[in-house]
Amino acid sequence: MKQDSTRNTAYTVDCEDYVHVVKFNPFESGDACSLIAYGGNNYVVVGTCRFQEEDAEVEGMQYKTLRTFHHGIRVDAIAWSPETRLDALPPQIRFCTAASDRKLRLFTSDLQDKNEFKTFDGHSDYINDLVFAPKEGQEVASVSDDHTCRVWDLEGNEKAHFVLRSPGMSVCWHPEEAFKLMVAEKNGTIRFYDLITQQAILSLECEQTPLMSADWCLKNTLKIGAVAGSDWLIWDITCSSYPQDKRPVHVDRARLFRWSRVNENLFATTGYPGKTTTQLLVHHLGHPQPILTGTAAVGSGLTWHRTLPLCAVGGDHKIFFWVTEM
Repeated sequence: MKQDSTRNTAYTVDCEDYVHVVKFNPFESGDACSLIAYGGNNYVVVGTCRFQEEDAEVEGMQYKTLRTFHHGIRVDAIAWSPETRLDALPPQIRFCTAASDRKLRLFTSDLQDKNEFKTFDGHSDYINDLVFAPKEGQEVASVSDDHTCRVWDLEGNEKAHFVLRSPGMSVCWHPEEAFKLMVAEKNGTIRFYDLITQQAILSLECEQTPLMSADWCLKNTLKIGAVAGSDWLIWDITCSSYPQDKRPVHVDRARLFRWSRVNENLFATTGYPGKTTTQLLVHHLGHPQPILTGTAAVGSGLTWHRTLPLCAVGGDHKIFFWVTEM
């Protein structure tokens, strides 16, 4: 867990298997450490991280596995619940996964005797993304190749169903916009839905395809980012339904887009998982070139730390962490 040069990873964690997806908990969990979950071919591991960037007493990085959850099938996406608390008695860990069998699984654990999971059935094709309602955590939204976005309660009942015009690639729920859902489609359209009326209220256009990933900026609700083709694109939704800024970045097509959670001008993109290495680029809207370039052996997943300008990518038996400047 030593620091390397800028282009190399700052830290790595060794894992027992290929890491298909990795996700920092975006919510305050009542503990100084950050929760992180990663998914392999048939399990999910939940652990804690602490970095020297936030605690001078830590040398480099401290990582500890809290629990391994048997999943029985490849994990494709993970969402954390805001109800996860490490400072509760007993503690509560709650997260939801999407798997290659088109099902969602809701896991709840007290890290001791109570380990429950429920299965949500309904999607008829591959699930690409999912997210918890950010305030109360009583609902989960998911998008799929079956051209739907669905909202579920924690019992697995469908509460809303939006028909899309192409596969749903990303779904975002903003803590400051709790009654709106953002859904990004592969055909290059991003729509916002009003969850009260269950109607589309706004749409943005990429004008290029395939849109693979989109994200809603935590620090500025008016900013949306996405990757489509080999470009990243940024919208200010008050200005226009077309991107204000776009740039070609990944020769091999771009795969993921994630805003930093601490700076509205900072975001990361990844290239398509290639045969050997995947490129991670960290961008700052004030800079014409990426401010950090990293490579990971066949990387997958991309996630930002809740309070640090630090992101992580999964890979072959490893998680890679990069620290960038604000």
